Amino acid sequence: MKDIIILQERLDLVEQELKTLAEKTVSLTERLEESLREADDLKLEIKGLKIFLGRMNPDFKLQFPEILKKLDD
Repeated sequence: MKDIIILQERLDLVEQELKTLAEKTVSLTERLEESLREADDLKLEIKGLKIFLGRMNPDFKLQFPEILKKLDD
């Protein structure tokens, strides 16, 4: 009987741990999805800025790839 009580307590602890891990996973997933949406928004804004700069300054289209290469180095 004592063993059954100990096993039940352990099972309850394991269930609580699983519940906690599931909640944390959901929270992290939501934060990751929000970060991905923000990154997509930034990509779109950068694309718009590149188009605008390319129209305002035609040399920008030629210089931009060179600028990016220098940033990678």
